[in-house]
Amino acid sequence: MAMDAEHMPVIVGVGQYNDRPENPDDGLDSLGLMEQALRRADTDAGGGWLGDIDWLGTVDQISWPQLGEITGPLSARIGANPRHRTTTSMASGDSPIFLLNEAANAIGAGEAKVAAVVGGEALRTAAHFVKKGNGGFSSVRESSMQRAPSFRKRYGLVGPVDLYPLYENASRAAYGQTLAEGQDESAAIWSRFAQVAAGNEGAWIRRGATPDEIKTPSENNRPISHPYNKLMVANSSVNQGAGYIVTSLAEARRRGVPEQNIIYVGLGAAGHEPDDPLGRDRYDRSPSMAVSINRALELNRLKADDLDHVELYSCFPTVPKMARRVLNWPLEKPATVFGGLTFGGGPIGNYMAHAVVSMVHKLRQSGRFGLLFANGGIATHNHTIALSTEPFAGAQFPQDFHFQAEADNARGAVPQVVESYHGPATVETYTVLYERDGSPRFGVVVARTPDGERTLAKVPANDSEGIAFLVSGAAEPVGSSGTIVAGPDGDQIWQRA
Repeated sequence: MAMDAEHMPVIVGVGQYNDRPENPDDGLDSLGLMEQALRRADTDAGGGWLGDIDWLGTVDQISWPQLGEITGPLSARIGANPRHRTTTSMASGDSPIFLLNEAANAIGAGEAKVAAVVGGEALRTAAHFVKKGNGGFSSVRESSMQRAPSFRKRYGLVGPVDLYPLYENASRAAYGQTLAEGQDESAAIWSRFAQVAAGNEGAWIRRGATPDEIKTPSENNRPISHPYNKLMVANSSVNQGAGYIVTSLAEARRRGVPEQNIIYVGLGAAGHEPDDPLGRDRYDRSPSMAVSINRALELNRLKADDLDHVELYSCFPTVPKMARRVLNWPLEKPATVFGGLTFGGGPIGNYMAHAVVSMVHKLRQSGRFGLLFANGGIATHNHTIALSTEPFAGAQFPQDFHFQAEADNARGAVPQVVESYHGPATVETYTVLYERDGSPRFGVVVARTPDGERTLAKVPANDSEGIAFLVSGAAEPVGSSGTIVAGPDGDQIWQRA
């Protein structure tokens, strides 16, 4: 049964804003970026929508913690008085798609007539003020570091840049790729991202980049954590805001929105992995990612061949590489409409709001169907949704987009983590962490004991042969044997067999 127009969710207006003032002191804060994004979305929708917003969702922001609860001040600035106001519980990369799905549900349930989703991060300005001694950005970073469990923290596995390489190296080995082949794939995907960003006026870096520039370490492309260089990781030093207005098809038509500007919201699907990366069953794929993508296709009666455009989340290469294999998306086709988190810009949890903006623009220009896959945490939270220039057959809102039970059933047994172990082991996955000057800080091995337990070990920087074994590509470290011994300071040390 087709949904009636009064409850069929559509996007009618999108807006984004890049803030790059000549004087850094003049930079906007996160609230200002959100306001600018919604004002542009209102203009895109024909004007006159902001005062009628009765459902407002904002993506949690970290760059200006001193702003506190932001939906109240934002509502006041745009002249709205929404009955329902919400902010995501954390700045997670799936947040904009989660909120889009929630807004669509509110429209479908008749609980809202006009909904808005928005987010913004002013990390560029916040960092500037920290250097001047009057900002709150550093405290946010420190608290994030302190949340890492002590065992992982001891071995340097704290933030995304330390942990995503575990997936990269494990999945590359599972694909049967050499290190060079894996880097070539990453560079090919990223160079296409750079090309898309170069043609997108909303992107932060628009100069383009060749595959060789991306995969080759240099003074401006230093190694971050093996096998990632600077041009392969999210660029969070941005001031960016983006948002969109969602309403019913009937309301859009009553207000005279041109049919060619109306974009229909499809059904979504979400699932997540255990929060602690050491509590995952594997690192060569994500069961909840596969459930999220496949379920979204099924719910919207789509196949990959039906998709004209996709956005596959791209904080680090391993995520779109895993996602494109689930989707069977060809390497030669761009996996972004915005430009990726390196070149489009990586405003912490709000990147996918920019992807929504770009997807709407893209669909208005060409094609029928677009798919948006979002990822948050450390390959933790997955949410996929479809957009179209036409109604989705059979779509009914509100929907329950949680498919966690299915994701849990798709997961294998999780090995027990042991924090003290000495003896033989094999490499499950690994990385090498680097100093800012490009020298190795140390290597990290995620190892499995003969009993199948999981533990961690370091490869000291002065073990040049051990570091070379991990980064040279001459042999495959994943699956190789070695021994974990006690180090002089209590660390577990990896020694090759």
